[in-house]
Amino acid sequence: MSTGALGGGFLVIKAKGGFGNRMLSATTGIALARIAGRTPVVDWRDGEYLPRGANPYPLLFADPVGIDASSFDTRTDVAPAVWSGRLASHPTDVISEFYPNGHTSPIVYRRLSIDLRRPEATTEPVAVFWSYLPKMMRLGRRLKRVPQYRGMTLNEVTRVVLEEHFTPNERVRSQVEAVFAELTRPTIGVHIRYTDRKVSLTRIAREVRRLRAQMPAAAIFLATDNSNVRNEFCRQFSNVHSIDKAFGDDDNSLHEGVVLDDPLTEAENALVDMWALARCDWLVHSRHSTFSVAAALIGGIPASRQRDVDRWNARVVAKRWIQNWA
Repeated sequence: MSTGALGGGFLVIKAKGGFGNRMLSATTGIALARIAGRTPVVDWRDGEYLPRGANPYPLLFADPVGIDASSFDTRTDVAPAVWSGRLASHPTDVISEFYPNGHTSPIVYRRLSIDLRRPEATTEPVAVFWSYLPKMMRLGRRLKRVPQYRGMTLNEVTRVVLEEHFTPNERVRSQVEAVFAELTRPTIGVHIRYTDRKVSLTRIAREVRRLRAQMPAAAIFLATDNSNVRNEFCRQFSNVHSIDKAFGDDDNSLHEGVVLDDPLTEAENALVDMWALARCDWLVHSRHSTFSVAAALIGGIPASRQRDVDRWNARVVAKRWIQNWA
């Protein structure tokens, strides 16, 4: 195995965090691979959704590439060189070993990834991309080098990559169809993260009430990681639908600190939530959560039909701007 299907080698795309983070980060990596003429290989063996060493990506999505990420584990012809012979490792392991003070740095990812500004300058057959968050803005004009992306906005490029590389498996798709078989239109999608990070329940409820005042018969699809929030929301509103699933606790998101009997099924359930939100006519959420941001992109939900409760939150807006451009 010397070169990728595109003739320019491979780009191994690592991950950290929940589905929103890892999917949107991967879209940057895949677009970067297209710019550099490399074959993208999504490597999610970090242990978030399956035992460490197992890659849930090809189990959860239709993998259009079909290359086993573990086939690169012992390769030494790798860039950045810090990954040489270490491609079985998690990014946090590499940071702990080489950059122990960099775990909270917004730019440490640059040491673990090829240069986003000059990806073609990397000549090693195997290259690596990793970032906790999407960096599509940093690719900017370089995206025009890819004929398919010319004339597209960054959101349009992201949506195309999601369609090409993140089609969920049959169980997820059939569960989403089952959800919408019971819903009437219009449907208001509501995403509430309330474990390790907590959105304002008051602002969420206020926006839902405003939409319900305009559309009294609208069904609500609720995606939340907290069972108490679900129960309270169902008490406040009628015609609320949600799926049966495991929940996180008050301090830990489901994919991090909760022991699950069937982690793959719960990962699929998270994707059912995401794709169901994407199918809704309206979306009430916070931009602080990449999960709901990804859902909006997947569904092509226009900003005019989104009620982002943090759209005027200066701290959240500034943080996102820094993260996008760092």
